[in-house]
Amino acid sequence: MAKIGILRCEKNGDRCPMTNCLRCLQEKKEGFARYADAELTGILSCTCPGDGATKLAGILKSKGADVIHLCTCTFAGKTDNGWTVGKGFCSDIDHLAMDVAAATGLPVVKGTAHLPAGYRAQVFE
Repeated sequence: MAKIGILRCEKNGDRCPMTNCLRCLQEKKEGFARYADAELTGILSCTCPGDGATKLAGILKSKGADVIHLCTCTFAGKTDNGWTVGKGFCSDIDHLAMDVAAATGLPVVKGTAHLPAGYRAQVFE
C-alpha cells in the first residue's frame, strides 16, 4: 500500500479545501491512478519561496509517507478551457520537487486532481 504525503501551496490554502485531491486519492484516479491501494499520511502547506519544502516533506516521511505528491495547483492553473501547465502558484516547482526527492529519498509526484489535458504525472526520484 502506498502511503501518500501531500504538499500543497499556501496561496491556495484559503480557497481550496482539497476536496477533489482527496476524492482522487480515495478513487485512485488522476495523479493517484498509479496506485492499486493508497492511504493518506498527511498534508502540509509549503510557504513561499519553498525553502521549507524539504523539512515539510521530512515530517511527512517521519509520519510514514513513502511518496510525496505536489498538488496540481503548484504547477497548473485553472482557465476557461480547463487546467493548463505553467500557470500554477510555484514558479520553481521542478527545482522544489528535485530538492524534496534528494532530501527525503522519496519519489515526488507532480499532480493530484485536475490534471491538465494530456499531462501525465511527472515523477522525480
